[in-house]
Amino acid sequence: MSNITVGILLLIAGNLFASLSDVAVKLLNGEVPPLQYIFFRQLISLLLITPLWLRQNKEQRRLQQAKVTLIRGQLILIGSGCMVVAITHMSLATANAVFYVAPLLMLPLSVLLLKEQPALGKLIATTVGFIGALIVLRPSQFHWAALFALGTALTLALFNILVRKIPSKQSVVTTLWWTTLFSLPISALLAIFKWQPLTAIEMGLVSTSAVCILAYNGLAVLAYQKAPAGEIAFAEYSGLVFVVLFGIYWFDEIPDILSIIGMAMILMPIMLKNAISTRWRLVKKKYDKAQN
Repeated sequence: MSNITVGILLLIAGNLFASLSDVAVKLLNGEVPPLQYIFFRQLISLLLITPLWLRQNKEQRRLQQAKVTLIRGQLILIGSGCMVVAITHMSLATANAVFYVAPLLMLPLSVLLLKEQPALGKLIATTVGFIGALIVLRPSQFHWAALFALGTALTLALFNILVRKIPSKQSVVTTLWWTTLFSLPISALLAIFKWQPLTAIEMGLVSTSAVCILAYNGLAVLAYQKAPAGEIAFAEYSGLVFVVLFGIYWFDEIPDILSIIGMAMILMPIMLKNAISTRWRLVKKKYDKAQN
């Protein structure tokens, strides 16, 4: 089995876990305050990551770009809170379709924050994706929770943009550990205001969500270590397929034809961009090989 095939399978497995995390949040049905959910999820995540962090040497555990990491930690709080509200009040498929707007939002954000100059093709792809988002959200049937789904997409885009500020030599485990740690103090403080006792079932669902998200992160890291991102990134979109199927199975959420069209318009530009990028790299590689 080739490394690319292994990478694709790992990413699909990771997105399966991420989708199961969304199911766990949906099953909570808003009974757990979002801020309390975030605190417990981050605490459980930190406890699970810490043994891996401690296995590294002192230099590997050292934090670089503390300010950026601190900001990313708070973005997790905002994005996770918005995610809980969106998934609770919207169908799994609709909420996740809006979450996938994040890669499209990275284009204008990269212009504003990193002063990048996007190509015309990227501008067209982004426009098509945003039109797809409007079709999914249906302004005439607009649900207030969609604003929270857009909030998740925006914070995710910022989260991904800021990762470019972190030195590549810093390990993923170290980045995850410090980011999670920085998210805990404020999440604990905010959770106190809405604190309530949790049942064993609720705590189990929160723990399941935390473990599933960590499983996704771990499998994604393994996948991108196995194969170039451009050749396997399309497997990330399996997550939307999973949430559609889980929504139908667990919650009787059957998307209509307009929603399916909108989802396709959101995903198509991202998938085409990755496919074109991969094709270009292959052509360039062959050209360079022929020149040598």
